[in-house]
Amino acid sequence: MRCNYCMPAEVFGPDYAYVPRGEILSFEEIARVVCIVGELGVRKVRLTGGEPLLRREMPVLVRMLAGLSAVEDLALTTNGLQLADFAGALREAGLQRVTVSLDALDDALFRRLGGSRRGVGDVLAGMQAARHAGLPVKVNCVVQRGLNESEVIPLAELCRREGYTLRLIEYMDVGNHNRWRADQVVPAVELRQLLDDRFGLVPLEPAARGEVARRYRYADGSGEVGLIASITEPFCRDCNRARLTADGKLVTCLFAVGGFDLRTPLRSGSDDATLREMVRGVWAGRTDRYSEVRGAVLSSDRPKVEMSYVGG
Repeated sequence: MRCNYCMPAEVFGPDYAYVPRGEILSFEEIARVVCIVGELGVRKVRLTGGEPLLRREMPVLVRMLAGLSAVEDLALTTNGLQLADFAGALREAGLQRVTVSLDALDDALFRRLGGSRRGVGDVLAGMQAARHAGLPVKVNCVVQRGLNESEVIPLAELCRREGYTLRLIEYMDVGNHNRWRADQVVPAVELRQLLDDRFGLVPLEPAARGEVARRYRYADGSGEVGLIASITEPFCRDCNRARLTADGKLVTCLFAVGGFDLRTPLRSGSDDATLREMVRGVWAGRTDRYSEVRGAVLSSDRPKVEMSYVGG
């Protein structure tokens, strides 16, 4: 897939030079970093991408991470196209839940938004396979004005009917190539009103500090929906998420300029205590609050790490 807001085909085309395999962290290196940050208090781990199911033997990594004592919540975010093939193995390996990125149920629109030659039916089959394997399913939809607002209600109806949890996300200026404009953002307050008018919504209390979605249950009890308003209601001050890229960089913000190199010390003999203090220093010294200062900093003036490198 080549979703236009994080990996547009005109940039990531057939001639794009991907990271050489030798520069990508091994499963053992990933598990070591997770173990180290677990000692600093990390309890939730999410495997993202790009598309994580393109990584060979992903259930092996899931099993390794699920076996770490610090990991209490292990999830995976996927485009869903290969989920039907992997859902059972992932659940057996210890995965606890899955999030599927799905911006449209209309097949033509799905293919256009995602730059995909495969249809939405493959994603829906993957979601069903995950549910049958015992994995709770969450659906992430990025809403862009003029493109897929009409898909919000059909997606909500699908999720209510099938027992999935829907998350509607404001369109963000991630990366450097998606030609984001503020007038393409559908504010969360507008999305909330749309859903409230159709189904009736009852606010839910946050489950924990740092929760990025404002959560609501449907008035008739048929599940819940969440709204992520990172443009209109920034939550930088409560953000508690760090990201580890495939090539070993620790990134402290989705809109960061770059990341801190952990691969070099990992491969040059640094012990766990040294690595732990490196991570502690990076996290303690972070000053990221791009979403709060967006109005004063034009996205074109500030290079940002690509979303396809760090996940959501």
